[in-house]
Amino acid sequence: MKQILQKAWLSRGPLACLLWPVAQIHLLLVRLRRSLYQHGLLASERFNVPVIVVGNVVAGGAGKTPLVMALVKHLQAQGLNVGVVSRGYGRLADDSLEVRPDTPVHESGDEPALIQHASGAPVFVARQRTRAVRDLLAAYPATSVVVCDDGLQHYALERDIEIVVFDDRGVGNGWLLPAGPLREPWPERLRQGVDLVLHTGQKPAFAGHASRRRLADHAVAADGSRVALSTLQHQPLLALAGIASPEAFFGMLRARGLTLEKTLGLPDHHAFTTDDLGALAGRTVLCTEKDAIKLFALPAPSELKLLAVPLEFLPEPAFFTSLDALLAARFSQLPSAHGHQTT
Repeated sequence: MKQILQKAWLSRGPLACLLWPVAQIHLLLVRLRRSLYQHGLLASERFNVPVIVVGNVVAGGAGKTPLVMALVKHLQAQGLNVGVVSRGYGRLADDSLEVRPDTPVHESGDEPALIQHASGAPVFVARQRTRAVRDLLAAYPATSVVVCDDGLQHYALERDIEIVVFDDRGVGNGWLLPAGPLREPWPERLRQGVDLVLHTGQKPAFAGHASRRRLADHAVAADGSRVALSTLQHQPLLALAGIASPEAFFGMLRARGLTLEKTLGLPDHHAFTTDDLGALAGRTVLCTEKDAIKLFALPAPSELKLLAVPLEFLPEPAFFTSLDALLAARFSQLPSAHGHQTT
């Protein structure tokens, strides 16, 4: 059913038109909810450090988490103490939790675990992002900036900078769910607080900054050792991906000259089991870093060679220039004793 809807979201065909009345009701509810927050009838919370929200208006993944990791590394390079909050999609509990290197993925969610592993930044997860921010700042009071992975529609958390991410789907047919892919109307939402638009695909549908995505020159094994991708050429490989767009990962592998004997595209946030690994015995298997967070934690057959291929996410320099200007303006508004300490 999901695949049928996704096809309908690309055009205003019969199925999309059938769902259009429901989408109009959705539109009214979205506008009403936003108005209630704007007029203070629903409470929102502001913190004494800048909050950057990275999200999208299109259902499904568009590259938010890779951008969050790129943002964290960029800000850390400037000497800022960065913290990250997330809902932790797929986790079993709703309470607030600090994600540590030894936190089981089913408790943290795969994307928060990946962010913590890649950046070393403090990461807190909670259903209510405001609670995650409170706990983060209590545990790490020297935090300079908070980056929120997803949460564009979580208006209970006030934000200083909003970044919206799009992939090659653009806005699809331009209609709201369920008749289209939009969570909020666009470009209407652009005029209501969005500061930066970043396109992660190859064919941006409208104005915004661009970003390139490419695979690293190496793959990483569970023990941290590296294998050059060039040494895997001409070998029969199996590639798997439990992400929003598995085919994008497979295409990048092929573009690096790798021969994929078989591909296995799985639903986003797929919960891997030991049985999944058992079925791969005797193969050389390439996966994404996000999948590896879960797969490397499982006991693997000795004859399985499992390798994660890192993704290099490269926003154009102008994007970071604009971000730095926005952040500097926010820092200038803060009391000198709060929110902009550096290491």
